[in-house]
Amino acid sequence: MEYDLIPVILFFVCIFASSIGAVVGAGGGIIIKPLLDMLGILPVSTVSFCSGCTVLGMSISSLLRGRNDGVRLKLKTSTALALGAVLGGLAGRALFDLIRSSFADERALGAIQAAALTLITFLVYLYICKKDRLPSHTVDSLWLSVMIGLFLGAISSFLGIGGGTANVAVLFFFFSMEAKEAAKNSLYIIVFSQISGIISAVATNNVPEFSWINLFSMVAGGIGGALIGAAISKRINNAGVEKLLRALSLFIVAMSFYNVLKYTFF
Repeated sequence: MEYDLIPVILFFVCIFASSIGAVVGAGGGIIIKPLLDMLGILPVSTVSFCSGCTVLGMSISSLLRGRNDGVRLKLKTSTALALGAVLGGLAGRALFDLIRSSFADERALGAIQAAALTLITFLVYLYICKKDRLPSHTVDSLWLSVMIGLFLGAISSFLGIGGGTANVAVLFFFFSMEAKEAAKNSLYIIVFSQISGIISAVATNNVPEFSWINLFSMVAGGIGGALIGAAISKRINNAGVEKLLRALSLFIVAMSFYNVLKYTFF
């Protein structure tokens, strides 16, 4: 692939992913990571880091763009979740670095990430399909919220997805949020988890090699996608968001499963 085409491809991948991620609250990294792994145009660790930076820019832009959209941000609950996500982000990054250093070939790391993402996203898909027939809860304990956030932050940081559909599913189940409300609160949580992950990578000198033009193209696409996603979100209801979330989950499962096969056998 011509080097000059890579920033262009990265930009369009990120604007597409972030447009959908902004609507459903998945953050965009849930698409960026497996799609770029599938294309194979950047190393696995570089994709994880640059995807995290892109998701951070996308989430901040989306929250600023939608601050007056009438969808409620549950600051008490989501701040507790975000605090847990910060701690989880540090743990997830440490696990990522440990596994990366344990294998000479990054293909093994890619296979582990892809397998975990396939399983988690498939379980999320099953839950979303049946959530109307399952009980939901309203967690009031701040400590429990922190622990839930820690789990989410660890997953997103290790997988390099910046949040993902698991965030939204957890907000459905544990906090009885509607789809749009869950999407907005998920993005709020993602901001904190991504900041912690990036700071951890810089502080421990574990930032992978990357091209600044590639990173700029990805972040620009993420911010552009946030603006497009905010416009789309105004035009669809909660049921529409859930349909998009189901379709997205199947798309991610298919890509991630392909990546498992790619890294393992191809």
